[in-house]
This record gives sequence, C-alpha cells and structure tokens, in this order.
Amino acid sequence: MPETACLTAPTHWQAIDLLSDLHLCEAMPRTTQAFLEHLETTDAQAVLILGDLFEVWVGDDQRHRTFEQACVGAMRAQSQRLWLGFMPGNRDFLVGADLCAAAGLHLMSDPTSLHAFGQRWLLSHGDALCLEDVEYQQFRGMVRSGTWQRDFLNKPFEERWAVASRIRSESQSRKSAASDTSLWADVDQTEGLAWLEQAGAGLLIHGHTHRPGRESWGDAAGRVVLSDWDLDGGCPRAEVLRLDASGLKRMAPSNGSVQGALAANVTRQTG
Repeated sequence: MPETACLTAPTHWQAIDLLSDLHLCEAMPRTTQAFLEHLETTDAQAVLILGDLFEVWVGDDQRHRTFEQACVGAMRAQSQRLWLGFMPGNRDFLVGADLCAAAGLHLMSDPTSLHAFGQRWLLSHGDALCLEDVEYQQFRGMVRSGTWQRDFLNKPFEERWAVASRIRSESQSRKSAASDTSLWADVDQTEGLAWLEQAGAGLLIHGHTHRPGRESWGDAAGRVVLSDWDLDGGCPRAEVLRLDASGLKRMAPSNGSVQGALAANVTRQTG
C-alpha cells in the first residue's frame, strides 16, 4: 500500500475543481480549448488534475513541441491566480519537475489526502487500484521503477515517442476487444477501503476508469469517479467535480458554448 501524502487547503480556498482524463493532444482541439478556457474562467481558487492531463508524455523535453508549448504557456499564465495541482496518471507518469516548473503545476503524490472544509477526501488517479488487470499492474510496476525510467529517458526523443505510440496502440486494441467499458477492470473495493482507512478519509475520488458516478462502500465510506473529457468525438463529455463547503457537485466546464454542447445531463448533484 503506497504512503499517503497530505494536502491541506488554505483557508482562503472557497472552491476546488477536480478533474481528470483530459488526454490532451493535437487530435483533441475542442477538448483542449475547453480545458484552457475553464482555467481562464473558473471561480475556484484551485484546480486539481488527477492524472492523464496529456494523452502521452515521454519526458519533459516534450514540452518544447508546438502543441505542448501552447498548453504549458496557458497553464503558466493561469497559475498566477490559481493553485494548479497535478497528479500523474497512467498516460503521463513521466511528467517531472521541469514541466511542472514551466507550467506552474504543483506535483501531487498518488494517493493524496485532501483536508478541506472540515473533511478529508482521498484523491487518486485510480489505476493502481485496478488489481484485476494483472497484465497492466505488471506493466505499471515495470515502468514506474527508477531503473526503467532512467533508461527510457536516456533514449532519443523520437525513439521514446515511437515506443509510446506502440504501447498506446496496443492499449487501444485491448480496449476495442472489450468495447463495453463495464467489462474493463475497475477499482478493487477491498483495497480502496484499506487506502481510505490508512488516510482516515471516508470518500475516495478518482478517475482512470471513465465511468463517472458515485458508489457507497458501506457505512460512511465510498467513492466518486471523475469523468473523462472528449469534446471531439460523437458523444461529447466533460465534467468538473466542484468541492466546496456544501459538498460535491458535478458541473460542466466554465464555458457557455461547452455547456450547451453537453446539455443538462452533466449538471447534477453527486449525492
């Protein structure tokens, strides 16, 4: 079980936006625009991104590519007024200190216990809890090792990009074979409860599975799953989970045109 980090919200934070699984890339211009416009217009004091901000990340030198450079510059500009937290996901676990410094991001450990508004919430990307996906967990253990990352990052950029493209293609093929998302491995409840107990929290908030919702795990324990974002496909989706003194609320990104595209079904209470 990983060690739990702690983030205590300052008293001036009146609202916190939680989101994940944006998978930003050149092929997702509308999704990228919606995310950057949300950063510009949200009235929250903090935005916490719980993994998979980018579709793929092969090292912090990637930030110099045209698309990534534009994203980094936009985040850096908004970091002057927002506290931007970033927790690496399964797609962008190689994000390091150089990107965070350039984009104004605060790197968060997985999991992190968030102390805010008199309560504790446990935040995670969620992939480490999908224990039934044995093949992925073996892969995850390999690529998260210091030796593997050091060797990989020492390779030329184009070679790293090719390796990542191949891995992504293989992953997409696996998902296509089981296109029903309900068949994909989900967070293990027993392990999730153990994480909650260790953190002294009652509610786990995570992404990764692309199955937004809320589930009770008995007594006061449970989980809330964040939505992925995709405004470039045939079924637009994008949600922000707003945390404030009143609790949790799902809402559309702070952009009028996006809200219209998503329609009313994305603005609902989680409780």
